[in-house]
Amino acid sequence: MRPGGELVDELDALIDKLSAGERRVLLALRELDGAEVDTIREQADLRELVEVMNSASWLASKGMVTIGERVDRYAVAGPEAAGVVERGLPERRALEVLARTGMLGMGDLGPEAGMEKKEASIALGWLKRRGWAEIRRTEDQTVLEITTAGEEMSDDTTPDEEMIARLVEAGRKGVPEEELDPEIWKMLRERKEVVRVREEVHRTLTLTGTGKEALSRGIEMREEVAQLTPQMLRSGRWREVEMRPYDVNAYAPALHGGRPHPIRDTLEKVRRAFKQMGFTEIVGDYVQSAFWNMDALFVPQDHPARDLQDTLYLDGGYDLDVDPEVIDRVRRTHEDGWETGSRGWGGEFSMEEIKRPLLRTHTTALTIQYLAEHPKEPCKIFSLGRVFRHEAIDYSHLAEFYQVEGIVMEPGASFAMLVGVMREFYQRLGFDDIRIRPGYFPYTEPSMEVEVLLNDKWLEMGGSGLFRPEVTAPFDVHDPVLAWGLGLERIAMIMYGIDDIRQLYESDLEWLRNRPLR
Repeated sequence: MRPGGELVDELDALIDKLSAGERRVLLALRELDGAEVDTIREQADLRELVEVMNSASWLASKGMVTIGERVDRYAVAGPEAAGVVERGLPERRALEVLARTGMLGMGDLGPEAGMEKKEASIALGWLKRRGWAEIRRTEDQTVLEITTAGEEMSDDTTPDEEMIARLVEAGRKGVPEEELDPEIWKMLRERKEVVRVREEVHRTLTLTGTGKEALSRGIEMREEVAQLTPQMLRSGRWREVEMRPYDVNAYAPALHGGRPHPIRDTLEKVRRAFKQMGFTEIVGDYVQSAFWNMDALFVPQDHPARDLQDTLYLDGGYDLDVDPEVIDRVRRTHEDGWETGSRGWGGEFSMEEIKRPLLRTHTTALTIQYLAEHPKEPCKIFSLGRVFRHEAIDYSHLAEFYQVEGIVMEPGASFAMLVGVMREFYQRLGFDDIRIRPGYFPYTEPSMEVEVLLNDKWLEMGGSGLFRPEVTAPFDVHDPVLAWGLGLERIAMIMYGIDDIRQLYESDLEWLRNRPLR
């Protein structure tokens, strides 16, 4: 192979892969090297400038042309410029009033000059800046007084006023920036509605050494097809055309289509798992009474969870629409256990405490209300809802988050059934390795914790158990009730492999676009 032969072979391969548009642009540059793209468009017989620039960008990436750019800036009249020429700048009109009166009370400038408050404020600022007036305090008021410089300018036109008139006369074309006095133009640009800047971008294409060498080798126009169509197959024309080769390694921009937010995606996965298992979803209000959120679940009235540092209470009272007999049963269960076999919590039960409104701290408030309304009907229900805690936000805690809640109530319900329900639920979410551990929770007994195996580590998912008689008996519920609850964000964190719960709610577009599909 002769010296340089390898480069020749690479160039021949490069020429062979040129598109029809790239060939047209190169052939046009043979006669118009260094010309602007609009001139090249006409020579290359292309309809749109974008076709020229697309081809030029590919040629530049192949080292065959360089793209030059020059930006010309023009000063043009803004939407308020014609009005300024007709009526004068705000400070000019204010100066005319001061030239007649000598001084004005600060509050009189707008009415005397026929200006709104905002325009009068602008006029005042420019009067002071130009030194045409000064503010002075008299015995009874603050006044604006004309200065000697103001008196001298009352009949003269300023350079910026002359420039505005020139721009209005120039129309849409405007005046090149280089023809304007830099200091005056800098000051005038502060009046954004009076003057504007128009930019003209001029792009030129210039052949490189590689481009010139390619033209010297000879570049032919040939019909090239990028897509095989049914019509070409039927007619047999595909035999007569040359198919454009594709470079599968060529750069292509990433496309980011719409996709569900990870929290919304996790919500739907959990909802679908429950419904496939035959459960019915229930919903309820964010604002609940302390009765349904705490007392009905046998939470002591002096429990730390009721403190202001944990629970978000609202002002006012709550219109508690509950049968007085039911409230009395709950009261007696707290005080002495009533008929549940429990000794209760002792002490005096406060009837005022149960009426305190709060933002629900768990969705179990909905579950117990459902049981109170349907004490004899077997059911399989679940809820997905926001709950609220007075928490300090950190990597593992939020003040507002989603809770997943569910119950099964039927005569034959048992702890073994609860274990089976939990295993099936988590397996439907994609967790195959599951183990059960004993646990303790205030209103279930027996209780258990569910853990899943992920990356050789057992991770706690949530608590569950059978409602205690102190919870169910006051509402005339006598069948066993299986219950469980967990944080939805906990599931999402495990699914998406993140260790900071706040990331789920941050607007990190990079992570939202590239997070794995689950």
